[in-house]
Amino acid sequence: MFKTITKELDWQGLKLTLETGTIARQADGAVLAKLGSTSVLCTVCAVKKSDSSQDFFPLSVHYVEKAYAAGKIPGGFFKREGRPSEIETLNSRLIDRPLRPLFHNNFNNETQVVCTVLNYDLENDPAICAMIGASAALTISGLPFLGPVGCARVGYINGDYILNPTVEEMKETELDLVVAGTRNGVLMVESEANQLSEDIMLGAVKFGSDQFQPVIDSIISLAEESAKESWVIEEEKTPEFFDELRKEITPELKKIYSIKEKSKRSNSLDELKNSVFQNYEEKFEVEANIISNSFKKIEKNIVRSAILQTKKRIDGRDLETVRDLDSKISILENVHGSALFTRGETQALVVTTLGSSSDEQRLDTLDGDVTEKFMLHYNFPPFSVGEAGRIGSTGRREIGHGKLAWRAIRPVMPEADSFPYTVRVVSEITESNGSSSMATVCGTSLSLMDAGVPIKTPIAGIAMGLIMGENEYAVLTDILGDEDHLGDMDFKVAGSEKGVTSLQMDIKITGITEEIMKGALSQAKVARLHILSEMAKVIQKPKKDVNENAPKILQMKVSKDKIRDVIGSGGKVIRDICEKSEAKVEIDDDGNITISCKNKQSGDIAIGMINDIVIEPEVGKIYEGKVVKTMDFGAFVNFMGSRDGLVHISQLKPERVEKTTDVVNEGDIVKVKVIAIDDRGKVKLSLKDAIDS
Repeated sequence: MFKTITKELDWQGLKLTLETGTIARQADGAVLAKLGSTSVLCTVCAVKKSDSSQDFFPLSVHYVEKAYAAGKIPGGFFKREGRPSEIETLNSRLIDRPLRPLFHNNFNNETQVVCTVLNYDLENDPAICAMIGASAALTISGLPFLGPVGCARVGYINGDYILNPTVEEMKETELDLVVAGTRNGVLMVESEANQLSEDIMLGAVKFGSDQFQPVIDSIISLAEESAKESWVIEEEKTPEFFDELRKEITPELKKIYSIKEKSKRSNSLDELKNSVFQNYEEKFEVEANIISNSFKKIEKNIVRSAILQTKKRIDGRDLETVRDLDSKISILENVHGSALFTRGETQALVVTTLGSSSDEQRLDTLDGDVTEKFMLHYNFPPFSVGEAGRIGSTGRREIGHGKLAWRAIRPVMPEADSFPYTVRVVSEITESNGSSSMATVCGTSLSLMDAGVPIKTPIAGIAMGLIMGENEYAVLTDILGDEDHLGDMDFKVAGSEKGVTSLQMDIKITGITEEIMKGALSQAKVARLHILSEMAKVIQKPKKDVNENAPKILQMKVSKDKIRDVIGSGGKVIRDICEKSEAKVEIDDDGNITISCKNKQSGDIAIGMINDIVIEPEVGKIYEGKVVKTMDFGAFVNFMGSRDGLVHISQLKPERVEKTTDVVNEGDIVKVKVIAIDDRGKVKLSLKDAIDS
């Protein structure tokens, strides 16, 4: 019934298995990939007929985690998987990026890749497994895919690179880097690093690239036995009007691309396009997408050739110059921290908000429920590029750019025990013409320092581009939007003066060499240091105190056996503390107490009430208390908030006392001295000794 084909690889001590022919046999390509005991089903389906009116490749990649893979039942009311989580969205993008540039240029059939996590062993990364499986499924599908692609995750522990670190090893690593590519070179890099040098980062990329070569061999071996017949792709014919169009629009395009201002350049380009479409559709009776593709080819060649030949950019800069910078902080009055970072025509308004532990983000993942104290959210409204567009839910691009900036900043965030605040940063992109994610990194660093968040060091980011010719290439610092669109690489590097904290690279060609990467990293370092020096003119280090509008957070610790006393029956005591102090009081299972309050006075009241509950009375120490009950044999006095002690009638005065009420009455405020505490914790007090003292 089944014609199962399996390939196994001992991948540096980790078993990698690729299997096809048993599951999802109606898909164009289906591979069950296993890494250790983690398994992912990867399928590929493409529409058999292309849409000739399309001038783009409609590829969609979906990474889907099933709760049952980790033996869990989903949370929520419906108890089933719902909209994609942030992890699923990020991994979908991670898989998409190295696959997309390897499809044939003339292939525009709708294509869908679905990677479903079926089993997760809580040790081996399903994302790496999914990327390998997707590459294998495409390779055997018959689709015009110029792979296969290999990939690996690289860690860095005690000066050594680690291949595919486990979940436990990830807690110790100074680097989390994913690299993907082909035999010809690297296609994609995604990383977070603890201020590592450019040489260490480059070494990690090379290490990962070398290590995934056996994976490519294994996929090829699988394809040799199971690949379907290749799809026939018609070679694109050059339209008969192409030379005429090139001669007609080349002078105009050169003029347009000498306009430095983006909006004016864009408007002029639109006018030329509209004119060309109108004339050529009538003259040659062809579809608009054929004219559009021809126009783009001519446009791309003109811009790229000009950069390679003149070493000058669209806006007149040389290859290494960063656009004009401007930084401002404290631009919003009532928020906890704010900054406006502008680089050329790219601008980010970044706002920091501080909260308590109750504001932490809680995530339901395959690894279990986790919390996050640092959040960074990126928004890209249509007005930032001068458009009137749809505003809806957060898109994949916004999630990806926000996560990139988060990775860049997280290595320098303070530890929770020294800075107990939950931190949320929101980056509103108000203008965009090239690398708004790196503007977000710079703006976030400024905003955090403005809010008084004690980050270890400022962070800046820069985006690099690449124009690849037949015999030469040009690496571009601080790319414009058009240079990104018409170029061959988007290479983003963020870090401090000390080293790199985040690196992301996407290649639109079949790979780049180590030499190009090394040059891009070196060029990016110069630009990053320049941006950091400009940012330092506004603020060099975090403000000493958090903003006056931010909540005040105080911390204290009590012994575990006192937790119940602080909480009280049904939470009665802790609610009373919150009500009387007007502070938010939280206590964990280890006895750590976090007090969030509007001002110091509120916090002091809460601390005092808690101390009254948890601090044990000391023999020989004098306390102020209130008489709560009188008896024939003495009086009970409440002191230290919740403690009662007995003043025996003999301890009221030095001389003999006939009646307790001759000396004290209920409601009297008195000073008492602790003279003894018995084995049962009962406290004996003295009024006369306190007077004598």
